[in-house]
Amino acid sequence: MKKELIGTAVPLGALYTKDNPVIGEFPDLKIFADFCKAAGLSIIQLLPVNDTGTQSSPYSGLSAFALNPIYIRISEVEGFSELCQNDPKFKMSYDAFIAANQYCPRYDYDSILSTKIQLLKRIYDETEIGKTGESGEVLSKWIKSNTWVREYSVYKNLKWNYMQASWKTWLESDRHKTKEEIAALWNKKAFKKEHLFYAWLQMIADSQFRDAVEYVHAQGLLLKGDMPILMNEDSADAWACPEVFNQDLRAGSPADGDNLTGQNWGFPTYNWQNLKDDDYRWWKERLTNAAKYYDAYRLDHILGFFRIWAIPEADLNALNGHTEPYAFIKKSELYELGFDDERIRWLSQPHIPTSAIEDITWNHDKAHQILAIFCNKIDGEELWRFAPAVLGSKMIENADLCELCASEAIPRVKKVLIDYWSNRTLLEIAKNKFVPMWTFGSSTAWQTLNQNEKAALSACFDELNSKNEKLWKKQADEIFSAITSAVKMIPCGEDLGVNIECVPKTMEAHNILGLRVVRWCRKWSESGQPFIPFREYTPLSVVTTSVHDSSTLRQWWNDEKESVKAFVSANLNFFTNNEKSENAENTQNAVLQIAQADFSPEIAKAILNASATAKSQWFIPPLQDFLYMDKTLWLNDARNERINIPGTVNEFNWTYRLPCTLEALIENNELINKMKGIKK
Repeated sequence: MKKELIGTAVPLGALYTKDNPVIGEFPDLKIFADFCKAAGLSIIQLLPVNDTGTQSSPYSGLSAFALNPIYIRISEVEGFSELCQNDPKFKMSYDAFIAANQYCPRYDYDSILSTKIQLLKRIYDETEIGKTGESGEVLSKWIKSNTWVREYSVYKNLKWNYMQASWKTWLESDRHKTKEEIAALWNKKAFKKEHLFYAWLQMIADSQFRDAVEYVHAQGLLLKGDMPILMNEDSADAWACPEVFNQDLRAGSPADGDNLTGQNWGFPTYNWQNLKDDDYRWWKERLTNAAKYYDAYRLDHILGFFRIWAIPEADLNALNGHTEPYAFIKKSELYELGFDDERIRWLSQPHIPTSAIEDITWNHDKAHQILAIFCNKIDGEELWRFAPAVLGSKMIENADLCELCASEAIPRVKKVLIDYWSNRTLLEIAKNKFVPMWTFGSSTAWQTLNQNEKAALSACFDELNSKNEKLWKKQADEIFSAITSAVKMIPCGEDLGVNIECVPKTMEAHNILGLRVVRWCRKWSESGQPFIPFREYTPLSVVTTSVHDSSTLRQWWNDEKESVKAFVSANLNFFTNNEKSENAENTQNAVLQIAQADFSPEIAKAILNASATAKSQWFIPPLQDFLYMDKTLWLNDARNERINIPGTVNEFNWTYRLPCTLEALIENNELINKMKGIKK
């Protein structure tokens, strides 16, 4: 493994040139590689470039294998020039497309994708490929080398015919097809031209990307890709390979201080047992496909290979989730702790008092009518338990209560019911298999236990945690042993916020580089939460100043002054030309003066210089943080320099563009020299 390298991370779509100003495209990597080489960089890290359909998020994959056609350069597609010469309407459409999308602060993903597909379809229809079908020798040969494209193309064509609707809404006959049925559909003459169009798009994208990768390598640079761990539930893989996924579970994260109900990402979890039985073939093929382009890859949410937070598909939030795999408490063990069947029901099934709804409706009978929709009343008590037919909070949220209470009261009623749905101490995942709710300590049942009962259950929970660590390590060892050895790419893992003991040890055992974001590398459990000295960073890691989900360096400096102050105090010598006062008061004054100053190119350079000294093998900050060394490249509003704001879905996210063309960037000798001055 190469060591002590500096690179930069960038979304491909952010790059653009004077002649191709719409969106970054595969060929743009060539001129960007020239810039990186001139600036002394050794690695280009890209966000995922897989097909995401109508979703701008590169982490919402429509395919684990297919490339996003939005990155195809139309002007370099065979047949483009002839069509421009022979069809004035086509040329007019193309010219209008270019004119409408240049000089925009963010790019319009939906519009660009839609127009590009239309223009590419015109080229396809006018070429021999479109007329002669699979007899086109080049395309036929490419398809034979990329067999995944058949299922993908059938899926894409069906999705087009269903007006891009999720495959879960398709007719039953199209929702569930065997491999043999998909193959038969691929070969169906009536759809052959449409299927080949999607295969042709992938061949073009693959050719342009490979050509760019060859150029990047010729400049002596490495290319690092990004491998999202999860697939969209509405993806070609989830549709064509149902055995790979658990469609009845959704991945997410448990409740924490920032997310009181956890996060439900909506992506299906993996059926790791099926994958193991198949020697992890799907994952190996996925990595082998990526290895055509990349020298290294980032495994997103690497914790998910150890354990995933699995949420029932019927639930909205993540509170009723559990880890997969999991150690469990048997019912017999609860008996041994002194809990009988009635007490176990009390711990594992929410009990709702009539008053919880009556306090909102102010009507006893109406409260009964509402509760009767979802619950069964306990004889002789004003207490209810959810009926077996209620599988999750989605049913509560989607219920029509208009005839039973005032419209303004409906959201409050539903919230109370959904809150009670997660008001449990124990969660029964399977018959007589229980795990503690993540939020068990705030449950009504827990509060009613005496100290001895709480102590007994707590000891049981601690034992489960110990068993879980062993299960998680075993699973990750098996997966990493199988998939990381399948390719020569260097594996890296996104392990932010992971505090499970077995994770760093297992990653190290498999030579997987961790991720260190300098602003978050602190000793959080110690007084004052000091920053971890750069010399103490784990060598087997990638250090960076920001990530695509965080604020940029400029935003952090101007908006999070307490964090900035602590960072400056820990690295004062980088801000004062290595001059350090022996006087504590003078030192403190210097820290305050520097930390309170507005962000500047000098500050950006100091932070980058400091971060580059980390013992991590690679230093790969986002391109924006490098550009801050030249104030002419700053946008007026620092917020527009972000790539994504987690927890939001809008046209802003994932549509960042550079503040200048690549031609202007490579001519910026002052910036290039500053970047060359940053050394590991």
